[in-house]
Amino acid sequence: MDPKNPFVPALFTCFKEGYNFKTLRSDFIAGLTVAIVALPLAMAMAVASGASPDKGLVTAVVAGFFISFLGGSRVQIGGPTGAFVVVIFNVIAEHGFSGLILSSIMAGIILIISGYMKLGKLIKYIPYPVITGFTTGIALTIASTQVKDFLGLTYENVPAEFLAKWLSYFEHLHEITPEALAIGLGSLLIIIISKKISAKIPAYLVAVVAASLVATLAGLNVETIGTRFPNLPTGLPPLIVPEISYELIQDLIPTSFTIAFLAGIEALLSAVVADSMTGHKHSLNQELVGQGVANIASGLFGGLPATGAIARTATNIKSGGKTPMSGIFHALVLLVFMYTLMEILAFIPMSALAAVLFMVAFGMSDLKHFTQILKISASDRTILLFTFALTVLVDLTVAIAVGVTFASLLFMRHMSKSLEIRPHSLISEYDHQDGDITESYEIPDGLAVLQINGPLFFGVASELCEKLKSMDEMPTILILRMRFMPYLDASGEAALEEIADVCEKEKTFLIFSGIRSQPRSILERAKIPKRVDCAFTLDFKQALEMAIELLHTKDFLAQHHEVVHHK
Repeated sequence: MDPKNPFVPALFTCFKEGYNFKTLRSDFIAGLTVAIVALPLAMAMAVASGASPDKGLVTAVVAGFFISFLGGSRVQIGGPTGAFVVVIFNVIAEHGFSGLILSSIMAGIILIISGYMKLGKLIKYIPYPVITGFTTGIALTIASTQVKDFLGLTYENVPAEFLAKWLSYFEHLHEITPEALAIGLGSLLIIIISKKISAKIPAYLVAVVAASLVATLAGLNVETIGTRFPNLPTGLPPLIVPEISYELIQDLIPTSFTIAFLAGIEALLSAVVADSMTGHKHSLNQELVGQGVANIASGLFGGLPATGAIARTATNIKSGGKTPMSGIFHALVLLVFMYTLMEILAFIPMSALAAVLFMVAFGMSDLKHFTQILKISASDRTILLFTFALTVLVDLTVAIAVGVTFASLLFMRHMSKSLEIRPHSLISEYDHQDGDITESYEIPDGLAVLQINGPLFFGVASELCEKLKSMDEMPTILILRMRFMPYLDASGEAALEEIADVCEKEKTFLIFSGIRSQPRSILERAKIPKRVDCAFTLDFKQALEMAIELLHTKDFLAQHHEVVHHK
């Protein structure tokens, strides 16, 4: 990443640094390896999403090319991923494939705008329990959609709802096709054993090739890609212009934001993993721009939404990928496969693809962190389970919105507990390094101290006013200790303004102690120092000395609201 210009694609930076034949060879081998891994995955993701297998390959080719060509990561591999499966399925069911194309294009535009607005850093503020909750929920949903093909069930019209879907499975267990189940179990076993033997073995490809050979040579009665999707097109389709209307755009806005959000989350998480493996640093905002262009291009060619794929990116790095050229080679190799292997791919059994998706779902479920979060705290556990349940039982968009909102509310609840009133007779100052008491201050009668710990924002502003109003009687002088308050927003300013007005009404002199630059700037712009009797001091010791001096001044005690402002 070029710190002087964060919007330079990583490919251009790599070429500027120098590109030789040795690096080219490493990138090509890595690209070929990733293409072999991505071939069955791309088709499986498309089938799980309710689309034909060729749509997944188109996505891997077109989006994979642009993610590498314009992205901000050196080794990111893009394509269809499990994060989009539920969203895509619902969009196709409600608005048709044309609606999905428009959603992808709109999501791409949102990602490009987000990148140029430098919103990439906002992704890291999404609470981890929310990410884990909806990721695990998506994994369970993906696995649930594949039970029918894995068991070889023949009935049509599988319900979309999670509970209804499983109920229908149990009602049709008598329709299980033994041959399909055997192929599915065999494929699952091959994938598991291959992964245990060596990570370099393309386990998914080995499984689908073996399943296809067994099913074809033995003449097994199993459904294949060819029987479900006859006449699959060869190569890239022509550019598609989606149907556009104001009503359709309005309906697809929430879905488009969800796709953009998921693409941004997974792409940046994948880029961070890649950074840790390679030692290079990605440009997160340029990565969003690249993801945006990739999704627009994928939509125009009739592909699916795409993002950076963590597993394929890791495979690229382990296979020797050095620059974005490895991702470009991966896309070009898949393009060759599309023109030469489509007739052969038609022999792949659907139960074998279901086995592939079971393993993908297991890989993205993040069960380790799911169980860890369950043990951490009640609030994190609640957010996790809430997001997980909404993802599975309701809707991914609702799950994300409610999860983030709920996490924010709990955070504000915790922050509100940081406010405390100290109308004590003694306040002790502590050394922050060793915890020893360095100085103690007697608090005289007529003086009250309110200490604010942490940012004063809309979530805790009302708590401040309530704590002041809960005092038995207003003091002659009120010191607001603001040394530990780094931030003040409009709601916090309104709360302080209300306190100032109460103090003015009750003829209580107000001293702001140790206020930092940002909160003081907000108060001065609100003209609070000009409207009420108050003072600003550098620290609590100075504030206490001022308060004691004023409490011993007869004129102040008689008419303290006329005291000259101390600025």
